[in-house]
Amino acid sequence: MSAPVVGDERTAVVVEELSRARIVQYAGASGDFNPVHTDEPFAVGTAGSPSVFAHGMLTMGLAGRVLTDWFGVEAPLSYRVRFLAPVYPGVTLTVRARVRSVAGDTAAVELAVTDQEQAVVMTGEADVRLGVAGTNTA
Repeated sequence: MSAPVVGDERTAVVVEELSRARIVQYAGASGDFNPVHTDEPFAVGTAGSPSVFAHGMLTMGLAGRVLTDWFGVEAPLSYRVRFLAPVYPGVTLTVRARVRSVAGDTAAVELAVTDQEQAVVMTGEADVRLGVAGTNTA
């Protein structure tokens, strides 16, 4: 396995046709039962949304899988994101991660999450430690 270099990329579909059930399961796991995520009549009628929508942290967690699959579960040192658009049920999300820089045993990685229409719903960056046990750099 070779160490990543600037410009290396990984792309992965992290969810196909996100289900309402998965959003509600995340609400249970996180303890965040805000009705915009779980109650369709509230989300549409009161909040003015076209539907319920996923928690931002669900999107962030799904995207983070690309980092841990690539560098190992103990590799992330920091992870920062910006949510750009809501993620509704039925969406398919694809993550593109690219190594922006490498310094010593740390790499800076930028991420972009797009839906099936190529709209960017989240961007982010992470610092990861290289050479962690379980790292998959192939």
